Parts: sequence; structure tokens; C-alpha cells
Amino acid sequence: MQIIVLHPRFSAKTVTLTTRHLLAIVALFFGAVAAAAFFLYCLMLSHGDSLPLPFVPQALAASGQDEVGRKDRYVRENLNAMAIKLGEMQAQLMRLDALGERVQGLAGVKPEEFNFKQKPPRGGLDPGSLKRPGASHELSMQEFQQTLDALAKDLEHRADYLNVVESALMAEKIKFKLLPTIKPVNTSYNASSFGWRLDPFTGRSAFHEGVDFAAPTGTPILAAAGGVVIASEYHHQYGNMLEIDHGNQLVTRYAHASRLYAQVGDIVKRGQHVADIGSTGRSTGAHLHFEVLVKGMQQDPHKFLMAGAAQEKSASLAAR
Repeated sequence: MQIIVLHPRFSAKTVTLTTRHLLAIVALFFGAVAAAAFFLYCLMLSHGDSLPLPFVPQALAASGQDEVGRKDRYVRENLNAMAIKLGEMQAQLMRLDALGERVQGLAGVKPEEFNFKQKPPRGGLDPGSLKRPGASHELSMQEFQQTLDALAKDLEHRADYLNVVESALMAEKIKFKLLPTIKPVNTSYNASSFGWRLDPFTGRSAFHEGVDFAAPTGTPILAAAGGVVIASEYHHQYGNMLEIDHGNQLVTRYAHASRLYAQVGDIVKRGQHVADIGSTGRSTGAHLHFEVLVKGMQQDPHKFLMAGAAQEKSASLAAR
């Protein structure tokens, strides 16, 4: 592009503009426009209230609304995330309440002493009444989120702990049910105790290896604990005899029965009717000869029966 410059005092001059010159002029023009726009924007922000321009208040209001809209969106997104977290914690808290009630029942604690459905009482001084700086302040969104996260982790730890406690209590309860702690016959006394006595047939001093419960023929004999039947047969001295293995090398023996109902291999429950009282074998009358063997050695059944009576008493007191 050529430009001819005319002046009365000078002769005509020709100026040649190349593409590079044109691009430089365009760049300078847009740069000037951008600088002017930035200057006007800064002036509007700093002195917008005092400028008598009709569009300035609307522009400032629109800018403020955009800022408020961004804050609202941020708050809504955080509230939605915290609401989901709160819902998960509420569901976990319900599971903890149910688990706590199961543990409470296994431990024999009275429901009114530890009610999981009742909020614990709390109190203390009003933080606003304290004159110390920083005694109380409003939680920020970040602090509230951190509190929720810490509470969620605490709930998980409590759930794990209660699960371990429940497993331990359940194992103890099952173990106790496998001990011969209930009387095999519903009688108020026993005819002959464990230990030395005069043999009814020879009249000599002899060691009695069990407990005799006297009752009429046909009286039900109950399993003193749950287990597996390992013997159901006739013995020349014990007569009709039943043996139940309760695990951990612990066996109970029921002798002189008139009739046996459980067979070898049967799994019997605690308190199940397994035989009837009789007078078979080496016997002077209708009774049950009851033995408890640990590692093949006879033990005093009264030790186990007294432990069962104490357990029932404590459970009855806890239920009141």
C-alpha cells in the first residue's frame, strides 16, 4: 500500500506501507482499546458509586449477583456432600444401637441402666459467659466437614470394637451352654453325692463317682448341656447308659435308665429329653446315676450345677 503526502511547502512524498506495518498498526489499535477498557473497568469498580453513569449500578449489581451465585453453588455442593455423609452416619448409628442392644443382652446389663435409644444427658457452662478470647466461635464450613469426618471414623472404630466384644460374649455364652450346668432331673434333692460312701451292695467304703437323683421310673432325663451322643447302650453295671460329648474332652454319663431316646451320633440340645429314669444294671431302685468326666476323669457334678444356678440367678436379677 502506498500513501502520497501533499504539502504546500514541500513536494509530494510517497510512503509505502507493507503488511508488517499494517499488522503493527492494528496491534497498537487493539492494545489501546484494551488498555482503555481496563482503565474504565478499574475506575468503575473503585468509584462506581460516585460516578453518575446509568449503567454502572446495574453492572455492579450483576457482578455482585454472579459472586453470590458462585457462593450459593459452593454452599449447595458442600451441603449436598455433607447431607450424604450425615445419612451414612445415621444408618451406621442405627446399626451401632442394634449391636449395642445385643451386646447389652449378652452381658446381662439391665436395659434401663444403659438405654441406647435415649440421648445421654449433657451440660456445662455457657461459652458466651466466659470472658476469654476464643472461648467460642462459629464453625466454618471446613471445620464442620473435618468434624463430620472425625465422627465418621470414630463410629467405624466403635462398631469394630462392639463387634469384637459381641463375638467374645457370644463365644462365652456358647461355651457356657456346652457345660453341664442344668440338673438332668427335676428333683429337689439327690440320694447320694459325689465322694466316699458305704457301698449299698457290699457295705464297704467305696468312692462314688457321680451323683444319684432318685425319682419314679419314667421320669424324663434331660441333657445337662448340648453335645453329641457318643454312647447309647446297655452296660452290665450302669444298665441302660447314655454318654454325651460336649467338646474340650468333657463328657456327661447318664446311667440306670429305663429307656434311651438318643442314639449314637445324635446332636442334642441343652435340656433335651434324652432318656427316662429306671433301675437297670447295678441298682437298688429307680434313680439316675449322673457323672461328669473331664479328660476321662470323674469330677464332682455339683461344681458345674452350682455354677449354672449362679448364672441363672444373675441373669434373673439383670432382667428385673
